[in-house]
Amino acid sequence: MRPLRQFAGAEAAAARWCRPWQLQPGDSEILLLLAATDTAAVEGISAAGATPASRLQTAAADAELLLQGPAGQRLHRLPPLPAGVSPALISQVVVAELGLAPLVVDLGCAVAPAVPHLRLAGQQGPARCLSTGAAMAAERVEALVLQGRLWGERLARSGRPLLIAECVPGGTTSAQALLTGLGLEVAGLVSGSMPGSVHGLKAELVRRGLRAAALDDRPGQTPDPLAVVRALGDPMQPLAAALVLAAASAGLPLLLAGGSQMAAVLALALALAPAQRRAAIAAQVAVGTTAWVADEATSDLAQLLARIGAHWGVELLGFAADLHFGPDCHPALRDYERGFVKEGVGAGGLALLWQLAGRSPAALELACDRACRVLLAGA
Repeated sequence: MRPLRQFAGAEAAAARWCRPWQLQPGDSEILLLLAATDTAAVEGISAAGATPASRLQTAAADAELLLQGPAGQRLHRLPPLPAGVSPALISQVVVAELGLAPLVVDLGCAVAPAVPHLRLAGQQGPARCLSTGAAMAAERVEALVLQGRLWGERLARSGRPLLIAECVPGGTTSAQALLTGLGLEVAGLVSGSMPGSVHGLKAELVRRGLRAAALDDRPGQTPDPLAVVRALGDPMQPLAAALVLAAASAGLPLLLAGGSQMAAVLALALALAPAQRRAAIAAQVAVGTTAWVADEATSDLAQLLARIGAHWGVELLGFAADLHFGPDCHPALRDYERGFVKEGVGAGGLALLWQLAGRSPAALELACDRACRVLLAGA
């Protein structure tokens, strides 16, 4: 197997991180976190559904595709997209071929998936739009952090490497808001589901949220990470960050499957961690994404991870899958090469797991093309 494509971190650290995954690629825990935010209803903010109404069932439809496959009878139709096809298709192919068993967790979506899943008590509905500066109540964030810590501690005892994926329409905007609120300069670095990443619209929403929460003028002050989450975040972030913090502290290898959203999760975990534990935590965690995110001209995930690492005094690992869709693939898959969709539902991380299992990106390309034709033929 040729080495994974690495775009952040030291080679020696990457080799150490890869070792347990190569030994047991088919014996990994897969966790898919579904969440929602009213930020996704802002016109033009997301391509995870062509309309705000259709985005309400994106997470449910993606989870059903992941678990039931392209030929399965799914209760919720995939929402129409401006271009492309759901990245859950890529994830489903990997999950099926490697015999993985994802656990789906609903953290308060407007529409629940019609597949076996966990739904946390008290997680009622989407977070409010981050522009309000009051995205989530303190009690909700505290419950998410507690649950994430408990899961992290329990999963660490299993010793199985853990891949965390997400589906949060509008989540790259809440990621930018969280990172900005934590004190990082990230303008122009955060990716999105459309070509160009609508940086101006995202920046305006973040500016309004910071001002509404009175977080925009505190020179020299270290922000309270959970206060930032309450003001600007989405439900996936505090649970995932607490899970990462607990599991990585216990020595469990973790793959955060995604781009900017998972960078924000890692930043929050570092912000919550005691300073003396941050280096050890960073050594256990890698962000894994698609080539379409890693190579996007209008964002910069490598620079984003570098700024996060410098802010908390650690070096972060980042990998990109080698999956591409050539000219013979279905046109909906070719849209990935045009900058649409790019990532989601753990597609990049699962494509990396495919490579860690010794399988070729070309074989995954062919398998995704076959699955896409089945999916769209029955649409």
